[in-house]
Amino acid sequence: MAKERNWAGNYTYGAAELLVPESVEEARDIVARSPRVKALGSRHSFNGIADTAGSLISTEKLNRLVSLDAERRTVTVEGGIRYGDLARQLDAAGFALHNLASLPHISVAGAVATATHGSGVRHGNLATAVRGLELIAADGALQRLTREDAEFEGAVVGLGGLGVVARLTLDVVPAFEMSQRVYEDLPAERLEAAFDEILSAAYSVSLFTDWTSSAINQVWIKHRVGDSETLDPAEPFHGAAPAGGPRHPVPGHSGEVCSGQLGAVGPWHERLPHFRMDFTPSAGEELQTEYFVPRERALEALQALGRLRERIAPLLFISEVRTIAADRLWMSPCHGRDSVGIHFTWKPLGEAVARLLPELESALRPFGARPHWAKLFAMPPAEVREQYERLPDFQRLLLRQDPERKFRNDLLERYVY
Repeated sequence: MAKERNWAGNYTYGAAELLVPESVEEARDIVARSPRVKALGSRHSFNGIADTAGSLISTEKLNRLVSLDAERRTVTVEGGIRYGDLARQLDAAGFALHNLASLPHISVAGAVATATHGSGVRHGNLATAVRGLELIAADGALQRLTREDAEFEGAVVGLGGLGVVARLTLDVVPAFEMSQRVYEDLPAERLEAAFDEILSAAYSVSLFTDWTSSAINQVWIKHRVGDSETLDPAEPFHGAAPAGGPRHPVPGHSGEVCSGQLGAVGPWHERLPHFRMDFTPSAGEELQTEYFVPRERALEALQALGRLRERIAPLLFISEVRTIAADRLWMSPCHGRDSVGIHFTWKPLGEAVARLLPELESALRPFGARPHWAKLFAMPPAEVREQYERLPDFQRLLLRQDPERKFRNDLLERYVY
């Protein structure tokens, strides 16, 4: 087959074939007859976590909302549905998800399997909304797990190693409205003096910096209508001035592709993501890296990275800092600790970025940094493994679930097994 590439174009999949089933039953048949197989979602991974030497199953047509249980406040979906498409259907029925990532274009199963996240001191990553899941096991059989099962917390962030996710059941909440404001040029001294207060100021807070100085370029504050936090739109926020128009996180790009700003009230799914569903969410070809550090050490971690400012800035489009609540999911980077994600969107300068990553990771090592599973990192496998206390349990689960090694690939072999 012609080789497929990921969303950013930096990774070419090595699979022998790409198959696009139109039903879960068809996907089960493919899994059962394939010696090696992986699921491929919205292709927003920047490494080989979704790759295989065998068959790739695209989930793009496994994108249905299966059922909505208003009484139990759950929704069941097929794994390939994108968050933006699901959100519109949920909102029309009067419900919402607790959180969304920056991009509404990513698939639910892929985001859950890699513990992808939104922002908020009280909000866990997207995987924490999962109440149940159905996996297509190596023999093609469907396996169902719920929160009542002993290994559920190991299976949710499964890194693609336990099977193909056919369906997920997610918790939902009543629909709500939000407003969003952007503030510019947050002084470094104000961030240092009120770090927790700033990141706790609203339902969701993101800091954006290009590392050209110690100041924060932009603060994006997403406020849920009805919450007690209020901001005077005419007043500075900890010394940062209200933006005079729509802003894009990357300097020089149009804010028109971003979610509504300037305090305009809108539905949750049109404010929680940074980007609109109907626009291509890219600054062009890019690379991404993200590390998670304990929230109580985050300011120290940022200061350590600041000493590499002159190395970081020339390679960078933008960097984002946001909070994620602790969870109990075995392979989540936020397992057991409230965290801050430090995200880098790099220019397409692969060799230069690869040379810089070990320096970043050396600066972050004292803080127990964990890399995002689906983005670029250079940590030695032993260093990654030692960050996960439940890794031995996950390894046993993998061996029991996939004794034929059908769902393994190079990344899992290197960092997990």
